[in-house]
Amino acid sequence: MAPVALAPLMGLSPQNGAVAGERPNIILFMVDDMGWQDTSHPFWREKTALNERYHTPNMERLAAQGMTFTQSYACSVSSPTRVSLMTGMNAARHRVTNWTLHKNRSNDKESANLSFPEWNWNGISQVPGIPFTYEVTALPQLLKNSGYHTIHCGKAHWGAIDTPGENPHHFGFEVNIAGHAGGGIASYHGENNYGNRTDGSPSPPQAVPGLERYWGSNTFVTEALTLEALTALDKAKKLGQPFFLYMAHYAIHIPIDRDPRFYQKYRDAGLSEKEAAYAALIEGMDKSLGDIMGWLVENGLEGNTAIIFMSDNGGFSTSTQWRDAPLHTQNAPLNSGKGSAYEGGIRVPMIVKWPDVTTPGSRCDEYLIIEDFFPTILDIAQVEERETKQPIDGVSFIPMLQGRKTSYQDRALIWHYPNRWGNEGPGIGTTSTIRKGDWKLIHYYESGKKELFNINDDIGETVNRAEDEPQRVQQLAIELGEYLRSVNAQRPSFKNGGEMLGLGRDRVNEDSNMCPWPDE
Repeated sequence: MAPVALAPLMGLSPQNGAVAGERPNIILFMVDDMGWQDTSHPFWREKTALNERYHTPNMERLAAQGMTFTQSYACSVSSPTRVSLMTGMNAARHRVTNWTLHKNRSNDKESANLSFPEWNWNGISQVPGIPFTYEVTALPQLLKNSGYHTIHCGKAHWGAIDTPGENPHHFGFEVNIAGHAGGGIASYHGENNYGNRTDGSPSPPQAVPGLERYWGSNTFVTEALTLEALTALDKAKKLGQPFFLYMAHYAIHIPIDRDPRFYQKYRDAGLSEKEAAYAALIEGMDKSLGDIMGWLVENGLEGNTAIIFMSDNGGFSTSTQWRDAPLHTQNAPLNSGKGSAYEGGIRVPMIVKWPDVTTPGSRCDEYLIIEDFFPTILDIAQVEERETKQPIDGVSFIPMLQGRKTSYQDRALIWHYPNRWGNEGPGIGTTSTIRKGDWKLIHYYESGKKELFNINDDIGETVNRAEDEPQRVQQLAIELGEYLRSVNAQRPSFKNGGEMLGLGRDRVNEDSNMCPWPDE
């Protein structure tokens, strides 16, 4: 790929210690499985009962100092989001469309009707020739090449065990704290050694590596990672380089372990044991954010550090009766949660503070998607040399940060999930999805069903408008199908000779049992 021209950064001026022309430090604070409503800071037009449940004062503080994004999108599960972040590619193109863990092994749940493609279950790689990977030049590598000191702390989840994708060092991170192939966490508790075994038996793949100094202590893993990140920042300050910290917490992913620092206050407020434990996980994550923001103030770096807060997918709330019996949280007014093509699975909290660029206390209602982070962070870092092994699908949202109107709402956002996740619930299935403007179309490969929603009028996706708007369905389906073909996206196939089982339909192709594209 040819280098991309640097986007103009209009109206930047020094303030609070920032030096004109000085490249800013960048902190990307990524939370695992945090839903749109798992916070006391509202991302909707009004505060809800869920916002009243939680206590996240540092998110509120960050939002008061920066910009809240009300329509920020990720993928519906972890690895696709994190790979798109690192590469700037849409998941349909990079083919890491489901979560990764074991080498050469798919994590698709078995289906009676569908066979799933051989997606890139080994993740991404920095070198060619690794089966079931996509070779890339990763975001931190470009930052490192341009003079940034790069730090990874927490969850990686870009590739399988014993493949290049398991190791953050392979992608340009000079420091790696606790990052490995595991996408979840075996235990949050230092008393349990974060899941590591000491009796000679194998530790589970979700055991957190590299935190041995905290084993046997009462240090919750969220706190341990924060302490290690602060130590790394102390070192970074001495180096005389701008730094990039990717603070990728394992919180608030299951298991819902109790953080004793905050648990009892939520029990006293009347929450169930599980709900209180979940709320405590959230507040522990928020404390980490506050500790890092405090470090910036104490070290005189607040005025020249951009902070981006984001989640990797929607909250884990996908019971088929989720509105009445949530597992431990919910995303209302959004429908469903993690793993779903509905808004509850893909719309996530996002806040950006960039001194002298974002207006304090502002909100942006334009939409963006995770692959947009790649060019945006390179713009923030003023990286001019951007030659990559992969094509870039994302577009920079610098104009949004500057409060300028864009034409981005005319572009289509695409989600592609030719897989089957482990849970059941609304909107969970083998799907491809397109949003353009206010309209969103979901195509289900197994049944051929299409759902059409006006997100502006119906944020909960309660009314399927497909029968009322056949022309719009056709237009969106054509655009979705053309895009998927253009990136050589994968499709599932039907078992039993290509029949659409349960619907009594004939073979969709005489020479193929592939599921039809959305426009076929």
